[in-house]
Amino acid sequence: MRTELLLFADDDLTSIIMIGVATVIVIGGIGLFTVIANFFWLWMQAVTTSANIGMMDLFGMWLRRVDSRVLVRSKIMAVQAGLLDSEVSRKALEAHYLAGGNVPQVIRALIAARKSKTISLSFREACAIDLAGRDVLEAVQTSVYPKVIDCPPKGSARSSLDAVAKNGIQLKVKARVTVRANLQQLIGGATEETIIARVGEGIVSAIGSAADHKVVLQNPDVISKAVLAKRLDAQTAFEIVSIDIADIDVGENIGARLQADRAEADMRVARATAEGRRAAAVAAEQEMSANIELSRAKLVEAEAEIPRAMVEAFSTGKLQIMDYYKLKNVEADTQMRKSIASVGAPSGPVTQVS
Repeated sequence: MRTELLLFADDDLTSIIMIGVATVIVIGGIGLFTVIANFFWLWMQAVTTSANIGMMDLFGMWLRRVDSRVLVRSKIMAVQAGLLDSEVSRKALEAHYLAGGNVPQVIRALIAARKSKTISLSFREACAIDLAGRDVLEAVQTSVYPKVIDCPPKGSARSSLDAVAKNGIQLKVKARVTVRANLQQLIGGATEETIIARVGEGIVSAIGSAADHKVVLQNPDVISKAVLAKRLDAQTAFEIVSIDIADIDVGENIGARLQADRAEADMRVARATAEGRRAAAVAAEQEMSANIELSRAKLVEAEAEIPRAMVEAFSTGKLQIMDYYKLKNVEADTQMRKSIASVGAPSGPVTQVS
């Protein structure tokens, strides 16, 4: 009885193991069928276009969380455009995708460069430009078809570049700069803002060095030649093809306004100097008035001593009473003559009759 129970337990364990193995096989088969069904059409596209991407490659992309559709379509695009597998391999595309690059954009840029037959661009350079944050396809298109940059740019605070010639006349200039992308200096090269700033500086310098604004108005190409001669595209991501003066207008007479401001400033300085002198004269006059009042006080003080001296003279006998009356008579006579002279004096100017 015990033996039969052991045999029955062994049969149950074997059955459980067989059921588990069958379950794993079924689940694995379903998973494998799902994976094959998921990547089948991509695999068929890769096989039919000679993209050299196998089913295991697709499964590995899935494990590495790489968008297989993007890579397969990019690889097919490269093969159909005639790019060699040694240059654009599946591993290189996957590495660029994992680095955060835009794989389709890089392939389109390589195809555009190959079709132009004038641009030399490798896959490594295109990936470097893309990872640097630049639009590599736009760079290739700009290298084939030059773009026009407005100087000053549209929407800026100033609508024109203002410069002053040596004769003081202001000129308002609008320029258009035609540039071509320089792929060899696209990484680390200056952007459009630097081109606009350098061109604006060159235009202002060219106008400022002109002796007369009429010369600039007659020959606007003088500005373009002077700016192009300075090689403003050095260390930039662009190559300047041409600089064209789109519009030039005459502004204010800055020289005359500066002279007027200088004359007004000189007048204010002269007024301040005159005011200082007037204040000094008023102070001197006040000082003289104070001196006069001081002299009058001294005179009054001296006159106050006269009665005291007369008393002393009477006491000592140096002055007699008759002498005192004679002195009074002389004073009265003098005052009468002064009053007669003041009454008889003419009020207007005296005219001499010959």
